Order: sequence, then structure tokens, then C-alpha cells
Amino acid sequence: MDVEVGQTATRSLTLMQKHVDMYAEMTGGYNPLHFDVDFAAKTKFGGLIVQGGLTTGILNALVAMDMPGPDTVFLSHDFRFTGPVYIGDTVTAMAEVLKVHPKKAGHPAADRNHPPDRRKRTGRRSLVLYDGAGGLG
Repeated sequence: MDVEVGQTATRSLTLMQKHVDMYAEMTGGYNPLHFDVDFAAKTKFGGLIVQGGLTTGILNALVAMDMPGPDTVFLSHDFRFTGPVYIGDTVTAMAEVLKVHPKKAGHPAADRNHPPDRRKRTGRRSLVLYDGAGGLG
């Protein structure tokens, strides 16, 4: 898929306990912040949160499936988490093409220096949960 400056794409997912369980099973990461209600309640988060890898994975899916699409991978990325994502939150990834590099090996490489928003939607609120930049190939 060819991309153009200004092009945007979004992808959303409501993260549930089953996602947290599957991610932990795949990675072996069973931090009590994700599984132990009593432990998590006593932390600064005040409750169970999802793993950061689940939230960033939504942006990976956006790049690989939506824009630019299949046969695209991240060459680099830099994320800064700015808030927790709780079980049951819907997270939306957004990317915008700011510049397009010449094709490399037949694939466009788009620079996504616009922060890919991760938004937690609760009623009418929308909070940026992390931002960052990345290069694609």
C-alpha cells in the first residue's frame, strides 16, 4: 500500500482479562499488578492493569494490517507510557504519516513521528496513555 503525507489510520480494542492471561502465558510475565486484585489495589494504580506490551501491540497491528499494511514491520519505535490501562478499557491507536521516504527493497518506509495516541475511553473522557515515534520498512 502506498502512503501519503497526512494519511491517518486508527485501530481499537477493548482489553479484557483473557488478553492479560494469554499475554502472560506467551511471555511468562505474571506480575501481580495484572493478576492479584488485593496487591494491585494497594499500588499507585489502585487496581489491575494490563501489560504494556498489549497496548503497544495494537499499534503493531495497525501498521501491519491497516497502514501501510501487510509486509510492513517496525524498524524502530520509542514509546513513553503516560498512564495505566485498566482491564476493560478500550484502547485506540492512531498513526499519521508525516513524511514518506523513498522505497527500500520495494516497500515504502513511512516515518510516524506524530505521537501514535493511546487513548483510554471512559464515558466522555479520552486520555493519552502513551506517545512515541517509529520508523517502518
